Amino acid sequence: MATWSNLNFQNSNSPLMEQIIFFHDHTLVILILITILVGYLMISLFFNKYINRFLLDNQMIELIWTIMPAITLIFIALPSLRLLYLLDEMNNPMITLKSIGHQWYWTYEYSDFKNIYFDSYMIPSNDLNMNNFRLLEVDNRIVLPMNNQIRIMVTATDVIHSWTVPSLGVKIDANPGRLNQTNFYMNRPGLFFGQCSEICGANHSFMPIVIESISIKNFIEWINNYS
Repeated sequence: MATWSNLNFQNSNSPLMEQIIFFHDHTLVILILITILVGYLMISLFFNKYINRFLLDNQMIELIWTIMPAITLIFIALPSLRLLYLLDEMNNPMITLKSIGHQWYWTYEYSDFKNIYFDSYMIPSNDLNMNNFRLLEVDNRIVLPMNNQIRIMVTATDVIHSWTVPSLGVKIDANPGRLNQTNFYMNRPGLFFGQCSEICGANHSFMPIVIESISIKNFIEWINNYS
């Protein structure tokens, strides 16, 4: 059962991730139908006794197997394009977070506030508490309010990294000398874990990401206490 659960997406914590899962299921249904049809035709070819030594062409079947795949691709392409536009849409973000990738840790800056920035390192296994996740817990979590549009700007200082939080549907490359941006919206409180998804060197697996999603009231209190 644990092996089967590893083949699925993480539970969605944002509307965009829900749309990604819906699109995945939609495409999977189409692929299953195609696989069943092709499998049936292949098996029928092995076992039927129909032969026609003088068959040269069949315009109708060629027309069908040209048009049907084109229609199938349209059913996949239209939802895919819609999802791409949704992932790129910036809708009046309330807070901007800047993430800077280093070998091998992250630096975060809250650009809307003065002097709020910190480094985020993975906690070594020897220092973990009983309720912490090995290789996923960090010393300084990102604290953000739920039910608000968040813009994140990502860059790097040395090599290419990738800032990824699967349950939020966020994956964006951090390139040296370039500033990339994306957005996400958290619709529930909790801890959301991610990792660098680019092979960035020897300690690539040891620069996790932890987002703590809290209410806007608690976020304002955190900002005041941090300042």
